[in-house]
Amino acid sequence: MTVPAQNDDVTIEVPTPEDWESIYAMFSSGINIDGDPQSLEAERPLFEPGRSLVVRAGGRVVGTLGANTRQIAVPGAVVPAAHGCRGAVSATMRRQGILTRLMRKHFEDARALGEPITLCWASEGRIYHRFGYGLSVRRVGLNVNAREVTVPKGEEPGRIVEGTVADLRDALVKVYDQVYAERPGWSERTAAHWDYRLADTMAMRQGASALRVAVHEGDDGIDGYALWRVRSNWNANGPLGDVVVVEQVSTTPEAYRALWRFLLSVDLTRSASTWAVGVDEPLYYWVGEPRQLDAHLCDALWIRVVDVPKALAARRYAAPVDVVIQVTDEFLPENSGTWRLTGSPEGATCTPTSEPPDLWLDVRALGAVYMGGTSLSALVDAGLVKEVRHGTLPAASTAFRWHTSPYAFELF
Repeated sequence: MTVPAQNDDVTIEVPTPEDWESIYAMFSSGINIDGDPQSLEAERPLFEPGRSLVVRAGGRVVGTLGANTRQIAVPGAVVPAAHGCRGAVSATMRRQGILTRLMRKHFEDARALGEPITLCWASEGRIYHRFGYGLSVRRVGLNVNAREVTVPKGEEPGRIVEGTVADLRDALVKVYDQVYAERPGWSERTAAHWDYRLADTMAMRQGASALRVAVHEGDDGIDGYALWRVRSNWNANGPLGDVVVVEQVSTTPEAYRALWRFLLSVDLTRSASTWAVGVDEPLYYWVGEPRQLDAHLCDALWIRVVDVPKALAARRYAAPVDVVIQVTDEFLPENSGTWRLTGSPEGATCTPTSEPPDLWLDVRALGAVYMGGTSLSALVDAGLVKEVRHGTLPAASTAFRWHTSPYAFELF
């Protein structure tokens, strides 16, 4: 299918598999990197032509926006979601409405496929506010001074075992699948997603070692793993290596503690770093000096609700809620309306109503609270939520939260 753009020489099309190299090159240029052959081949299996859009001008690719078809964990459920990726427009084609047209088609396609939300990692947050995305999941980066931070040793059984990615892959998959559905912000992984996660290209290493794997063996078998690298560093006084934690996943608190204890004690290292843990990371409460974690807060997943009633009925709620909400969506007017939301930890319904609203929400607010990590009350001062009927905000705000904070660590 070809959609004419504003300029007669510019078209927006669904690409074919043969377009992958051009799309990869255009997107790499758009985010100011050169790209490389290893990454091109590692990412190829994740390319879904039918879920992608390509902009051409004079036969040349000048824009792109794609999606990965995956499910994602939300409070109390797992929902299908368009995982937006490779969104870029050539520098010479910007300010011509191309990205706006790409986004509108992206949302329409998600709705047609029954996906109530779309999500992305933002290169710059300012790009996505205007398209109705809300900042839903935040991440915390850590640069831990391993000399000053110690995870106390408990009585937990088990041992840490290292192995190769090939030998331990099945165990990694099993552990991840056991926990991901309970962690809002974590996405399902097919074999192709695991292939990419474990690809270990030079670009992924960023000057550190090859990918390493450590697993924790408890009484019932492997119940946790860590993917990590070492960035070697020395000075005149000796080693200053850094353990780069790619991801750490565990099904038990004992495995989580044991793996962190291991990562903070690797020989010839003095620090450990990770780019994304949750805002309620357990390390804060284990270590004696949390300031030595050198934590910094940043945005992670941005959520765009494209089907309000379906999205609100799909997730669960921390407390019983029965509220009438009015949602305004300027970019996607068919998404605006008034609905009665009735929900609990067990289930939810969301149906159109002519009743007067209790709360008004901008669609950005709905995206921000969808994963349970942001309160409706916090968004009142931001002007994205208004309490129309006095006294309804506290209960609704409580219901939209969740017992675990969402977080995300996997770029897509």
